[in-house]
Amino acid sequence: MKKLCFLVLIGLFFCGCGTVRKSELWEHGTLYRTWDHLKFSWYGHKNPTEETGKKSEEQRWWGIEIPYIPAE
Repeated sequence: MKKLCFLVLIGLFFCGCGTVRKSELWEHGTLYRTWDHLKFSWYGHKNPTEETGKKSEEQRWWGIEIPYIPAE
């Protein structure tokens, strides 16, 4: 029974790691683009300003835009 549990856990671990590898997160060297992005994400996200909007566009905080395709 212990061997079966161990094999199931190992299988789940490898399945999880496989899906993480396919995510966009691995394409970036860091989670936050700049220190300004980190500060905004931690403290300023509830009160965005024009200044933070301009910084986000200039420093490309949000990555590649994914177009919205409505369901038919």
